[in-house]
Amino acid sequence: MDERFNKWLLTPVLTLLFVVIMYQYVSPSCSSSCANFGEQPRSGETGQPAAPSPARRAQAPLEDWERRPQLPPPPRGPPEGPRGAAAPEDEDEEPGDPEEEEEAEEEEEEPDPEAPENGSLPRFVPRFNFTLKDLTRFVDFNIKGRDVIVFLHIQKTGGTTFGRHLVKNIRLEQPCSCKAGQKKCTCHRPGKKETWLFSRFSTGWSCGLHADWTELTNCVPAIMEKKDCPRNHSHTRNFYYITMLRDPVSRYLSEWKHVQRGATWKTSLHMCDGRSPTADELPTCYPGDDWSGVSLREFTDCTYNLANNRQVRMLADLSLVGCYNLTFMNESERNAILLQSAKSNLKNMAFFGLTEFQRKTQFLFERTFNLRFISPFTQFNITRASNVEINEGARQRIQDLNFLDVQLYEYAKDLFQQRYHRTKQLEHQRDRQKRREERRLQREHRGHRWPQQDGNPEGAVTEDYNSQVVRW
Repeated sequence: MDERFNKWLLTPVLTLLFVVIMYQYVSPSCSSSCANFGEQPRSGETGQPAAPSPARRAQAPLEDWERRPQLPPPPRGPPEGPRGAAAPEDEDEEPGDPEEEEEAEEEEEEPDPEAPENGSLPRFVPRFNFTLKDLTRFVDFNIKGRDVIVFLHIQKTGGTTFGRHLVKNIRLEQPCSCKAGQKKCTCHRPGKKETWLFSRFSTGWSCGLHADWTELTNCVPAIMEKKDCPRNHSHTRNFYYITMLRDPVSRYLSEWKHVQRGATWKTSLHMCDGRSPTADELPTCYPGDDWSGVSLREFTDCTYNLANNRQVRMLADLSLVGCYNLTFMNESERNAILLQSAKSNLKNMAFFGLTEFQRKTQFLFERTFNLRFISPFTQFNITRASNVEINEGARQRIQDLNFLDVQLYEYAKDLFQQRYHRTKQLEHQRDRQKRREERRLQREHRGHRWPQQDGNPEGAVTEDYNSQVVRW
């Protein structure tokens, strides 16, 4: 009897030893976990690994602690995706220029400096007082009617990039037709042979090369009437002017580098009060065909260089100051009128964007015109202008020459940011109201559905339930 009992006892003992030995080979990391086997977790530590003691941490190799899993670092830069924009330096020259369509190879993509890491809106302190009407921009743009978007293209503000967005990157019922090898695209209204966009890439330089506000407002209506069908002349037409602005110092340096490569824009008309300026009113800064190889000192020393305060001049009504006749009034009065006129025209435009804020520019344009871009805009912060190394004296000299543009840009940047935050706020309010309405409808739907699913008056007992009671 004892011998048979020992045989039965020996079998499970050997089996247990075999399992323990195999477990050691299969799971060699059990030495640390099995050492604590049987220890009860302390209160508040259920489900979480206990932190090692300082003594155990000191005994552990340094490499083990370096290999411990850690949170991944935050992503650097925007996620990869379709690039919807080139750099602001991607500017084309006047027709016939040998350096036309020159691309900027030196540019590098960088994250938007205004985009906060936590996704929240950055803190912004307004400096100027604007009315709600100034901040609220929504255009009931009727692309099927007679409305026209007019793009005022200021040199070296990223206008070429933005102009390509308008003809190639907007999601439309009838997209613009752009053929390879042709600069201009055909942007017709749905079902019509009429254009809805007046820009360099749709209608060409119909009012002159880089026409300013004074030229466009006097030229565009007449040009559009000639292009339009006679039967539509009785209907009203709305012109929505848009433009792009850029930091004055960066824009000035970019124009200098552009002129240094041979650009002149000498075919610009500069029409004002029905005529172009005389040679005495607008002399040239160079004797030859172009100003190639000009140094920054030479570029800044030319007192009648149109690069000085170009953004103010191109946005102001020049007829208020006698056009290009500098003897019409004293300089201080002329500057004050030009700046005030540029601010007023910019504020009353349907839309303007800033080169330094590409994503916000896209956001505001889409909300203003209720149009959506196919690919997102890309922010480029490394350009030819940013690669130019100048000392503080040269930078101050450029700011002094462009003191009107500096004031205009500060005004424009403040208005731009306030419009962005106002639009974001209204969008958040609409989304919140929409979610509340959806929850209310869901509650009402459930309230109507439950009585129908019951199918019996309140308090009635079903047959199945009675049978269950009898069984109990």
